[in-house]
Amino acid sequence: MKVPEDLLYTKEHEWVKLEGDVAIVGITDYAQDQLGDIIYVELPEVGRKVKRMETVATVEAVKTAADVYSPLSGEVVEINAELNDHPELLNQDPYGKGWMFKLKIENPEEVKALLSPEEYQKLIEGTG
Repeated sequence: MKVPEDLLYTKEHEWVKLEGDVAIVGITDYAQDQLGDIIYVELPEVGRKVKRMETVATVEAVKTAADVYSPLSGEVVEINAELNDHPELLNQDPYGKGWMFKLKIENPEEVKALLSPEEYQKLIEGTG
């Protein structure tokens, strides 16, 4: 499983890329692998205010569905509308074209609660 070194992670298998006061969010390679073939994505509305660990999106695969949680509190400022027509991008490129939404961060202190790449790697290996 790929765990890029330039991202932060949640125990619920979301990744976060920080760009100033904006966080780009998606699901990890591990998450998409566990879900299998993704057939539908329900994204949050732009302008929605969310709290850390609030359900903000849903990913549906052939045999299951999973909630996606907001790793940080803030306001959704952009969504990846391409996923509406091409949900398979979450399987093909979870850290690139498969990003899900961008969040204007409300509380930068919450970033400290995210996992480092090393911590996330231990989590998915079952050693953390």
